[in-house]
Amino acid sequence: MSRSDRYDRGMQVRREVLGDAHVERAEASKTSLDTDFQSLITEAAWGTVWASDGISRRERSMLTLALLAATGNFDEIPMHIRATRNTGASEQDIVETLQHVAIYAGVPRANHALKLAKETYAAMDDAE
Repeated sequence: MSRSDRYDRGMQVRREVLGDAHVERAEASKTSLDTDFQSLITEAAWGTVWASDGISRRERSMLTLALLAATGNFDEIPMHIRATRNTGASEQDIVETLQHVAIYAGVPRANHALKLAKETYAAMDDAE
């Protein structure tokens, strides 16, 4: 697959997972400072990893949230919680995922991720 094909596929998958509104906001806020970075993540994360059919999007959501929590990268957790509505990962899936994080990466990280998940799910419910 060419770089251009990976970018196009990445944009398609990114929209399917995160939603058009999120992608449009991200695209509109690009500057010369982060254009290359946005292309990189579109091609690598979305056009290669998320586009693979090796595991389901539900499983990718669970893995992504576990890795974000385990490494203390909390800023993207709400975005990936919102994405679960498009990937099929249930709230119970996320509970199980964060319990795994608690055991293998630490209770404080799992606790903070769970707090963010609760806040995000509540905001999603309020928006409906």
